[in-house]
Amino acid sequence: MNTGRVVGIILIISGLVGAVIAGLWLAVSVAAQQLEITGAVLGAGLAFIPVALLCGAGIFLYVRGGAEAAQDSTMRQQRQLLDIVKSRGQVKVTDVALEMSLSVDTVKAMVHDLVGLQVFSGYVNWEEGTLYSSEVKNLRDLKQCKNCGGEIKLAGKGVVACPYCGTEYFLT
Repeated sequence: MNTGRVVGIILIISGLVGAVIAGLWLAVSVAAQQLEITGAVLGAGLAFIPVALLCGAGIFLYVRGGAEAAQDSTMRQQRQLLDIVKSRGQVKVTDVALEMSLSVDTVKAMVHDLVGLQVFSGYVNWEEGTLYSSEVKNLRDLKQCKNCGGEIKLAGKGVVACPYCGTEYFLT
């Protein structure tokens, strides 16, 4: 469980409990005529400061913990995709999407993210929808497409592509 979310919940609950206790104490004091209304208003105003700080900090930590959990989930999915491709050597994008319960477009975006992070080396034939794992040293000297034999061309930073069949090679 995300510790930021847990601490956030604890702070929010602490703030609310503090508000209830302060409110009850002020109400009982006014009812017993130990405190005038103006003193109760002042006391409520002073009690609001720590309650607001606790609740505000709790909300901040809860929201931040949620964002960290989403990022952790994305990193786990990327690691899972890398492991699938590396362990099988080649895999269909649709099979990976089904196995990971993701859309094909999400898998494609993840492949491009992994290339940008320079952790995926291999190539993809988008026409066939197949991901191939390959050692970088085998791809550095590549001049012809492994799929159709056509001459490959630089397509972007760390990417070369075959203009004939659409296969992309990712060099990291």
